[in-house]
Amino acid sequence: MRTDIYQSPLCGRYASYEMQNIFSADQKFSMWRKLWVALAESEKELGLPITEEQIEEMKSQIHNIDYEAAKKYELELRHDVMAHVHAYGDACPNAAGIIHLGATSCYVGDNTDIILMHTALKRVRVLLVNAIDALSKFAEQYKSLPTLAYTHFQAAQPTTVGKRACLWLNDLLFDLEQLDFQLDSMRLLGCKGTTGTGASFLELFDGDEKKVELLEQKIAEKIGFSKCQSVSGQTYTRKVDFAVLQVLSGIAQSVSKFSSDIRLLSHLKEVDEPFEEKQIGSSAMAYKRNPMRSERISSLSKFIIAESISPAMVEATQWLERSLDDSANKRLSIPQAFMAADAILEIGINVTDGLVVYESMINKHINEELPFMATENILMEAVKRGGDRQELHEEIRELSMKAAYRVKHEGLNNNLIDLILESDKFDMLKREEISDILDPMKFVGRAPEQVVEFVEEYLNPAIEPFKEFIGGLDVDLKV
Repeated sequence: MRTDIYQSPLCGRYASYEMQNIFSADQKFSMWRKLWVALAESEKELGLPITEEQIEEMKSQIHNIDYEAAKKYELELRHDVMAHVHAYGDACPNAAGIIHLGATSCYVGDNTDIILMHTALKRVRVLLVNAIDALSKFAEQYKSLPTLAYTHFQAAQPTTVGKRACLWLNDLLFDLEQLDFQLDSMRLLGCKGTTGTGASFLELFDGDEKKVELLEQKIAEKIGFSKCQSVSGQTYTRKVDFAVLQVLSGIAQSVSKFSSDIRLLSHLKEVDEPFEEKQIGSSAMAYKRNPMRSERISSLSKFIIAESISPAMVEATQWLERSLDDSANKRLSIPQAFMAADAILEIGINVTDGLVVYESMINKHINEELPFMATENILMEAVKRGGDRQELHEEIRELSMKAAYRVKHEGLNNNLIDLILESDKFDMLKREEISDILDPMKFVGRAPEQVVEFVEEYLNPAIEPFKEFIGGLDVDLKV
């Protein structure tokens, strides 16, 4: 690795080889050549004087890319596509004259962008369904473990650890739906010429409109797409880029929400992310066990969400049939957003697989708060035994104030139950009866059942089509 120039930490520290490879120069420029081959083959099939020998020569050099030659040509021509046309022509001297015939730069540039984004979205989907699967197992494992819920980060009516996980899962399922929709709706640009009118191809085929239509269909089929954009300028609408990055932004929002909740629960000592034997939490405070992986997810998620604004700005400001204020932006925003999305999902899978749940601490927090929450149940039970509702209500109110003062001002435990048992007004209730009322499972409603229903009725059907991609991932955190 070079140390004398800046290199993106997205590659060095975060993103997987698989995602880096999708947006590599090898993938990009070999796809350009595949598109040129598809164009030549389709033009030949429709009657243009292109030989099979020329096509075979082009095919033989798809992956034999002379980057140095292309670089020299670009310095001279100041045009990246024409630089690669010339470099490809040098490798295919017999076919040099028919490479890029009738096409404009966006034929290779835009179509390749669509193809690579489509490929990258499928990679993201693999990671997403694995994250969902891992988290669903966690939800099922802890579906019946009562825990305090928190509204405004204040103790609220109990839920279960598994039910809380379903809230995270629900967000991820929404993202999966959006991702699938985007994959299904993506179309190639096709070959529409310099301003989207197809004029150059119409000229090539002597005004035969049917052949121009067939040309696009043939190219799309050869590349593995069913359809091309119905209408365009020189470029496909940049709303496509925006829509793709909005999917990544949605995933970032969901995974960041998950990681933020883990950080809050870590502070409460209820849940911890994985922590390796030799891992250091703080360079100064050796005892610390900081939720660094969750924090990394949060950090990268902010980047993705911010990056998704770039294609929106491009779409809003691109001029007429084409301007180049998209070019540099696309080279940065799209690959980098995908790299970061790849990273947060891999980290998310890693965190989920190793989540540590501290049941004793969870129970401790419930026991500290449940007496307050159970007062209405205790009141009702006492009334059933002959007590005066209004009198008992005032007694509980006064005792609750005493217990709250003890907790907040003196830092002592919640003794509300002891105070109630000591009160003459509640002498109709015994300790074991009140203990039965205080069973946390009586306060979680249908949370366990909701977990089962959600997993069986919604989650499993959503990921069933992708079962072959679940498991076997080698998630390796670089740092």
